[in-house]
Amino acid sequence: MIFFNNHLARLFLDGILVLIALTFTGAVMATEEPKYTVLEKESPFEVRSYAPMLVAEVQVEGDLDSASGQGFRLIAAYIFGQNQVSEKIAMTAPVTVADQTIKSAKIAMTTPVGIEPNAGKWTVSFVMPAEYTMETIPKPTNSQVQLRQIPAMKKAVISFTGFYNDQKVAEKTLELEQWIKSRNLQSAGAPNFARYNPPWTLPFMRRNEVMINLRD
Repeated sequence: MIFFNNHLARLFLDGILVLIALTFTGAVMATEEPKYTVLEKESPFEVRSYAPMLVAEVQVEGDLDSASGQGFRLIAAYIFGQNQVSEKIAMTAPVTVADQTIKSAKIAMTTPVGIEPNAGKWTVSFVMPAEYTMETIPKPTNSQVQLRQIPAMKKAVISFTGFYNDQKVAEKTLELEQWIKSRNLQSAGAPNFARYNPPWTLPFMRRNEVMINLRD
């Protein structure tokens, strides 16, 4: 019950932050997403080619839920105006959680699928609006927030709806890894979890994704 209440409290706080962000930036909802082309599709899987992108990211610790919320709040403060010119930056989608410790889901007989507890360090990132470059984007005043240019890349993606938790993300990660293997593709790096919707979005309308970079 304590975990459930803490989870609801974090969702409520994140929701308030999203509303503030949309008010400050004059946006109705976060509609801009990274630009990509779908190279292959076999629902719920896709292979996408992403254009270069600029991200703001932070390193945080905890489980998936707490790390996602903590990282969101740190970067939200930056785009609300906690930068060297106090400029408001429009929100984009998705919020991405790159697990420095997300392991592939391990399945043993009678053993539940899940991410290892006390998962450690995570990278939470927002893609910055396409109008900015590394030279023009306002610089964060909080040293925890870092800006990074990401080159063009290919990603394998699995999409799903509903609420997320460690076990569900681990299950979807395993499904994606198995699909990658079946297509004779080669992964590169740890899986990323991406969520696209505000906390108040109804479960069946939520868009979540697990992404894995692919080697050329």
